[in-house]
Amino acid sequence: MAISPDPRPNIATPANTITENDEAAKTPKQKQKEKKLNISFIENLLSRISVKDKIFFVQQVGIMVQTGISLGIALKTLAEQTVNKKFKAILADLQATVERGNLLSEGLEEHKIVFGELFVNMVRAGESSGKLEEVFKQLFVQMKKDHDIISKVKSAMIYPAVVVTAMVGVAIMVIIYVVPNLTAIFKEMGGTLPLATRVLIAISEFTLAYGIFILIAVVVAIILLRKLILTPKSRFIVHTMILKTPIAGNIIKKINLARFCRTLSSLLKTDIAIVKSFEITSNILGNELYKRALLEGKEKIKKGKNVHDSLEAYSTLFPPVIMQMIAVGEETGAIDTILEQSAVFFEDEVDQIMKNLPAIIEPVLMLILGVGVGAMAVAIIMPMYSLAEQV
Repeated sequence: MAISPDPRPNIATPANTITENDEAAKTPKQKQKEKKLNISFIENLLSRISVKDKIFFVQQVGIMVQTGISLGIALKTLAEQTVNKKFKAILADLQATVERGNLLSEGLEEHKIVFGELFVNMVRAGESSGKLEEVFKQLFVQMKKDHDIISKVKSAMIYPAVVVTAMVGVAIMVIIYVVPNLTAIFKEMGGTLPLATRVLIAISEFTLAYGIFILIAVVVAIILLRKLILTPKSRFIVHTMILKTPIAGNIIKKINLARFCRTLSSLLKTDIAIVKSFEITSNILGNELYKRALLEGKEKIKKGKNVHDSLEAYSTLFPPVIMQMIAVGEETGAIDTILEQSAVFFEDEVDQIMKNLPAIIEPVLMLILGVGVGAMAVAIIMPMYSLAEQV
């Protein structure tokens, strides 16, 4: 489906080039659009609209519209009961847009940063086809499933993150507070210290002497690394390496496959063209390899190839089982339904992996923790025995 040009005014014009005559010549509608754009920009810049808020919005609007309540009243009702002030302002703006006789998708376009391209395009397609109620159902399922996957990944990573943070914290405390006191004792007793102890003391002294510079270097390194990863080329290299790692690679693949199947199925169910569906889905996927595969597949589809043939070259990203199901879906004309079933399959696999992940990671973390604590203990205890023997 073709997207209409952005109706918003150009806000990049310097203020000193706009004369009073130009302002006077503007119609009330133009002034209203500019005012709405400025509000939208500020809201989008500062907004922290949670996914739960948007899921609740989609669910409630869909129910209200299905029961015969007008869209304007539904938006007004939700705006009144929404606690988030920024989201309340956005819903009030959407209500004003609808009550002026404009389409909901036009109002959503003004808040595209908040709702996303998938949301806006699906609503626009629903308005064009007269299936807005069905679109809200699809959006609710799509957003909830996507949120569930992300939540499960975050939950599974909480335990490893806490353990690693505790390990680093304990190591820093030992190096900064414990080792310097022991160093003074060792120097008073004299004698030759073991190599492990000398290394630990050297690390402690270096940290105490240049701690502020180490902290600055770490912060700068994180900032530079983040900027580097933001570039497409670097992101492609990093994501390629991640996909090749033993445990994380398998998890990332299944997450991207689940989101690919679910998103593409939702878009096709709302009658959005397959080329546009590929483009939107590519923006939803987090991995750069999958993103590029879909963008290149989109170009192949434009040349007349079907979905199976356009993705056949990416066998490392799309396993045979999903390719076979896509081929069957295209032959039977039910590709959207088959993709939805595939999404359920991969989502269940991700759920199972996330449940088992702590049990897999825990022994590794305990081993690393044991080695770290053991090394420090040996470095501290060994000189005591050596000095005792010398005495």
